[in-house]
Amino acid sequence: MQLRDLHRQYEAMKAEIDAALLGVAASGSFILGDVVAGLERRLADYVGVKHCISCANGTDALRMALMAWGIAPGDAVFVPDFTFFATAEAVALQGATPVFVDVLKDSCNMDAADLERKIQYVESNTDLRPAAVIAVDLFGLPADYAELQPLCRKHGLLLLEDGAQGFGGSIEGRKACSFGDIATTSFFPAKPLGCYGDGGALFTDNDDWAALLRSLRVHGKGSEKYDNIRLGLNSRLDAVQAAVLQVKLNHFDDELAAVNRIAQSYNERLRGKVATPVVPPAFTSSFAQYTIQTGNRDALQARLKAAGIPSAVYYPRTMSRQAAFAPIASLQQPCPVSAQLTQSVLSLPMHPYLTEQEIELVTETI
Repeated sequence: MQLRDLHRQYEAMKAEIDAALLGVAASGSFILGDVVAGLERRLADYVGVKHCISCANGTDALRMALMAWGIAPGDAVFVPDFTFFATAEAVALQGATPVFVDVLKDSCNMDAADLERKIQYVESNTDLRPAAVIAVDLFGLPADYAELQPLCRKHGLLLLEDGAQGFGGSIEGRKACSFGDIATTSFFPAKPLGCYGDGGALFTDNDDWAALLRSLRVHGKGSEKYDNIRLGLNSRLDAVQAAVLQVKLNHFDDELAAVNRIAQSYNERLRGKVATPVVPPAFTSSFAQYTIQTGNRDALQARLKAAGIPSAVYYPRTMSRQAAFAPIASLQQPCPVSAQLTQSVLSLPMHPYLTEQEIELVTETI
């Protein structure tokens, strides 16, 4: 797409967002309300589930799911060792124990074979009760739920899909955030569907869990505002953010197609130079990040910086090496692929409005 066309498309969306924001300001309804409810209906329809429950951010969404399931001290929750801190943090905030599972080198997503090993280890060597699995759709690519779901059923584990980076991805046409017993996402500005601040949502087909989640996001509210029937959170989505998301959702499929075209262009130009992202057949990635792997990362990142090209390392250390989890280090078994990825991954510029000239500059520099 030419720079002129990209600019025109961006300006059109900006004008829609400006009008939507003015509408919220004129309404005087700033927390939850009709705009938020309308967004929730649209998101549920887009994903293909019965219920969408919005909240303040993606981390709260993870924690609310665990709260709804009664995850508590003594429970083991299996999470990838290579992911953002919030995935494991939400487990620890419930007093439960995160158990770290290795990932696959090509997809950077949870390795089902290692999950089986870690479940067996916990059952045989600890007093913890295996309770749930959190699978992350890392960098926009859905995890391999065809492998993970049967394993969870076999061991009686609940499956939580952390789709913070995966919204818009799919497997055989089925959308990300529809695979877990509950799924979550984030609307942080850098995410595939981002707002102008923080925001998050949960997705489920379970009517009882949906009602409980709506209570939990408003201080455990019962039938009316001052009827508090349980302990909850203050985790409501602002109408301002919902208005932004309503507009951006109108353009989301076009942006999704654009990032996939850009990823394909990157792949073709970088083939044989670095390891490019692998998207399996029947999978679609929303490319929250375009992440290469290279044994020469530090020098390459320095070269990109010298050329004025931004890049980032997601993530420089595994969960098992985070200081916050040092007290449970003795419970953990090795995750060698995750450790290797922290030394080799590098994320390149990726958004729907990259021009051919910008793509050429990045790839020629590499």
